[in-house]
Amino acid sequence: MFSWASKEQGGRNKEGDMFQTVTEGLQSLYTRKLLPLEETYLFHDFHSPALEDADFQSKPMVLLVGQYSTGKTSFIRYLLEQDFPGMRIGPEPTTDGFIAVMYGENEGVIPGNALVVDPKKPFRKLNAFGNAFLNRLICSQMPNQVLQSISIIDTPGILSGEKQRISRGYDFSEVLRWFGERVDRIILLFDAHKLDISDEFSEAIKALRGQDDKIRVVLNKADQVDTQQLMRVYGALMWSLGKVINTPEVVRVYLGSFWAKPLQNTDNRRLFEAETQDLFRDIQSLPRNAALRKLNDLIKRARLAKVHAYIISYLKKEMPSLFGKEKKKEELIARLPEIYLMLQREYHISPGDFPNVTKMQEQLQHYDFSKFPSLKIKLVESVDKMLSNKISGLMTLIREEESKHPAKIVSGGAFQGSEDSPFGRGYGEGISAGADADEWIVHRDKPRYDEIFYTLMPINGKVTGVNAKKEMMNSRLPNTVLGKIWKLADCDHDGMLDDEEFALAQHLIKVKLEGYELPNELPSHLVPPSHRKDPTADTLYNHQED
Repeated sequence: MFSWASKEQGGRNKEGDMFQTVTEGLQSLYTRKLLPLEETYLFHDFHSPALEDADFQSKPMVLLVGQYSTGKTSFIRYLLEQDFPGMRIGPEPTTDGFIAVMYGENEGVIPGNALVVDPKKPFRKLNAFGNAFLNRLICSQMPNQVLQSISIIDTPGILSGEKQRISRGYDFSEVLRWFGERVDRIILLFDAHKLDISDEFSEAIKALRGQDDKIRVVLNKADQVDTQQLMRVYGALMWSLGKVINTPEVVRVYLGSFWAKPLQNTDNRRLFEAETQDLFRDIQSLPRNAALRKLNDLIKRARLAKVHAYIISYLKKEMPSLFGKEKKKEELIARLPEIYLMLQREYHISPGDFPNVTKMQEQLQHYDFSKFPSLKIKLVESVDKMLSNKISGLMTLIREEESKHPAKIVSGGAFQGSEDSPFGRGYGEGISAGADADEWIVHRDKPRYDEIFYTLMPINGKVTGVNAKKEMMNSRLPNTVLGKIWKLADCDHDGMLDDEEFALAQHLIKVKLEGYELPNELPSHLVPPSHRKDPTADTLYNHQED
């Protein structure tokens, strides 16, 4: 329950509401605090439609964007590990509409016009884009374990060359902007052989501005080029992205081949597997961070709504009461960049909170400024109080919910994959090598390590830390890493190493030099036989030595 709820009022806040979940709290704050400000200053006409209950209660959504034949539909098929209704895959532009792939007990397709009237789905406001769009929107439902945690939005293949001149019949960029504001993750897919960013693709990426924290990039079909070509392709992709994504940070790019077919070039297999697991972990974290994402989006929306109110009320204040309204309107629209600067100074607002000035100028052409409402301080103060006081209570409730009811990570499909098998990530590699072997894995190289050990002048079968340090530093690893290796290898914590402990230290150095991470605690399969509690292990090891 919210920390601001008064105990004297039976767990209710001043408005008499009782909140049991973060979702319920978000809905209440939006309806009572933010929505009145939005409705008063026509926020929904200029920026984004009003939020509904389904927007707060929906599962995390992943939006896939890319040119045709980059593997968007195949990517979904790869994650789900089964076909979904309405799926078409081919080298030509096969997906000519938006497909919302969602969980449903019965497999089937819901057409766009029926979809936008369903109050349980977060798509009702899409009806504003008209029949031309709704005829190209479907919801594909199926009982798949992956879809119990997330929903996936497949988009039409972005056109290039002459094809992009063909009108789609609806504002493609605005539809993407609508989805970008509501999804939890945006994945831009590129083909290793198709790195050009067409005009339409560039416009699509620009429509997603303001959602930079949600964007991830996937370089698909990376197995179709060799290592040298892959380096060039990666560099070319980063150069192209730098021209359209104006952020100082380097965007995260995942390399791989996201379909269930044999790799054409296996030189980078290990790299692809690591990249795939990184991407999977990012997607799997979405349910856990869903409430925080919705809270973050609500804060961004509230800041924009406040700025919008200041702009609209200022334009109203500047309008003459009787004559010269049209002339004054044109003057104010032309002076909008100056008005932005003035409002920034007057209300101490960051420039990043203001809407795009060019787009705002275009929209203002269609309105009568004299009919705009004047500034209502109480509405703005209500939003300010929400941001300064109520949001902190929601943050507390999010942490409480996470501790009591941890969100389930995305599972099933490709996420289930090879986790509990010899093909799981890291199985039989690095620190995990030898985990399923009968023999202590260090024993394979122990004769070589013993030769080094006896050159270090052991006393009573042990070398001192001073002598061991000289040899260990030959690895050129930092002292912090060598210190960790020492703690792991010194099993009896006596500050000295016997021959087995020294061999273990050398093995851990080898693991680290090969690029693998070290554990915080020594795995049981790496404990030297003479330091194990099980006497049968000692007997087995001594027998092997004999």
